[in-house]
Amino acid sequence: MKKLFLLSLLIILSISFANAQTTKTGLNPAGEWKYEAPYAPEEYTTGKITIGIADQKYSAVISLTGSEYKITGQNIKVVNDSLLFSLYIEGETVNVKMKMQDASKMTGVAVSSEGEIPLTATKLVK
Repeated sequence: MKKLFLLSLLIILSISFANAQTTKTGLNPAGEWKYEAPYAPEEYTTGKITIGIADQKYSAVISLTGSEYKITGQNIKVVNDSLLFSLYIEGETVNVKMKMQDASKMTGVAVSSEGEIPLTATKLVK
């Protein structure tokens, strides 16, 4: 009887520990982010990404530094701690893949026909 109790307790604790290891609170990318892409063409190296959420759907708008021009993201997906969307820039689709490192930093790449351009984003505090 004692062995059965200890075995049951061990199984329950093992399941709880396994669930605690796999359960991760997702980070929310909503907000304003200052991005830097030092290897992008000059007019696209810095700017702001505004990530919104309404009715459980995300939106993304890129504002370029020194310009009133805004680029709206398409096909926005947030999966776990990753943000994926595409942009239509100068007649070409650019796919952006970002991973949240923590609540205030994202890193990733913008992929175009020219190749991959690394980028980082830091959340702006209001």
